[in-house]
Amino acid sequence: MMDVQLTTQALLPRCLKLFPQQTVTSLLVGGQDESGKPVPVKHHTTYREVAQRAAQLAGALTGVGVQPGDRVATLAVNSFYHLEAYLGIPSMGAVIHTLNIRLPAEQLVWILNDSGAKVLLLDPMFLPMVPAFQANCPALETVVVFGAQAPAGLKAYEEFIAPHPTTFEWPELDEKSGAMLCYTSGTTGNPKGVLYTHRSLMLHALAGGSRDAFNVGEGDVVYPIVPMFHANAWGAPHIALMFGASLVFTGIFNDGKTVAQTLETEKVTFCLGVVTVMLGLLEELDRAQEESRNYDLSHLRKIGCGGTAVPEALMRALHWRHGVHMMQAWGMTETSPLATCSNVPAGLDPVSDEGFAHRSKQGRVVPFIEVDLIGDDGNDVAHDGETMGRLLVRGPWVVGEYYNRGRTSDFVERGGKLWLDTGDIATISPGGEVWVQDRAKDLVKSGGEWISSAEVENALMAHPHVAAAVVVAVPHEKWTERPLALVIPRGQAPDPAALREHLASHVARWWIPDDFVMVQDLPIGATGKYLKREIREQYKGHQWTGGEA
Repeated sequence: MMDVQLTTQALLPRCLKLFPQQTVTSLLVGGQDESGKPVPVKHHTTYREVAQRAAQLAGALTGVGVQPGDRVATLAVNSFYHLEAYLGIPSMGAVIHTLNIRLPAEQLVWILNDSGAKVLLLDPMFLPMVPAFQANCPALETVVVFGAQAPAGLKAYEEFIAPHPTTFEWPELDEKSGAMLCYTSGTTGNPKGVLYTHRSLMLHALAGGSRDAFNVGEGDVVYPIVPMFHANAWGAPHIALMFGASLVFTGIFNDGKTVAQTLETEKVTFCLGVVTVMLGLLEELDRAQEESRNYDLSHLRKIGCGGTAVPEALMRALHWRHGVHMMQAWGMTETSPLATCSNVPAGLDPVSDEGFAHRSKQGRVVPFIEVDLIGDDGNDVAHDGETMGRLLVRGPWVVGEYYNRGRTSDFVERGGKLWLDTGDIATISPGGEVWVQDRAKDLVKSGGEWISSAEVENALMAHPHVAAAVVVAVPHEKWTERPLALVIPRGQAPDPAALREHLASHVARWWIPDDFVMVQDLPIGATGKYLKREIREQYKGHQWTGGEA
């Protein structure tokens, strides 16, 4: 067989020759309204233009001294600008380093210094952070602002790339060289860098576009609400570019109404987002239905959802009330991120009770990914669908060591193979179906027994008066820890007794939270997940008033 390198450069000729007229639609910030809220403006371009401008970007970066292996950082939301960076930077041999926009400036300074980025490309909304970067990041030499304008001392993107040709002499690259760099969200300690290689990204895209994963092709319109600044937007940009699907980006405009309008007007066929976004979408669809102004979602064949356990109630509501099919995917920054998908096995009705039960789990591994379970003692845990253990994962797009940190205690050697300990507690069925019970740090250990907060949350979400729920472990004098439920009501606040009665038919009696606290909102972290660490800290002194444990 020929030894052909798997690199992002392969995407460029496909865009130019096979899919030049495929579209990229972006919602950009076009000013502010009278109340100071950002106003969206729609921008259209094509794959041909994106590929040509990626070549111009490569020429511009070469002109300011960027060499193969150098890191070029981005601080940006989803847009055609970011897509050009996705293509141009790694294809020239440099590493695109996507910064999480939701992190504070001090943490971004630490990350920039850890990566040693020489150039920063950013959206205008993040300009207030630039002085902190310039004062504290000695390796940072050039700052480029996406758009046609930039403050004095900085470069405007359009002027930066304009003098350069729409072709570039792309260098020969080793498929195992670095292409993209992303840092974990850093919920405990400093974030850890994950350096994706060209090979890992292209293999990930091939698996992600397959029928048993996202099933993407030239006739699709892919809408990644998941951010390009974290975990490669779940691989969606690479998958769309590889298989010729059009792309839609809505930047900062990800409220339920905008998402619903975008799904309708852009005729989206496949959408990806986290649970909090999809709850907002469901709320908007319900509101519209009540007002007899239903959205036309006839083109939408599937929503991919993840980031945290997807409530079965959410899947059922989207299907039965709005005809929308949702699948669950699981992964993490360290797995590029796709590792499993909850597609229903052949021959099983996806909207039967059994079908929904399958879809509420994380599902089966995609090709080339392996999973296993171990106990806290390091011994094997049975794949019987019931026994919980620490979830291990390995594969060609799973990190083997952290950037600048090497191989930490997160990695284990078993049977001559290297595995990543995900930090998740899971079961695996005899047929290989993964069901993540919780993050190890989020499990409630009551009286020496584990309680899955995720399963209790999912059961709570099935109650008609619960919009969202988070369950955390809180110290308890008798049981060491007991579950406390924080509930955002839907309409009238539900009575705790009614919630206990509802849960009794879904989970073991001793899993039922002792208390239920009604709240208006809950803190959300940099990747769209509820911040359980903050919630646990806030309620660690909770005075228990109820419960039957």
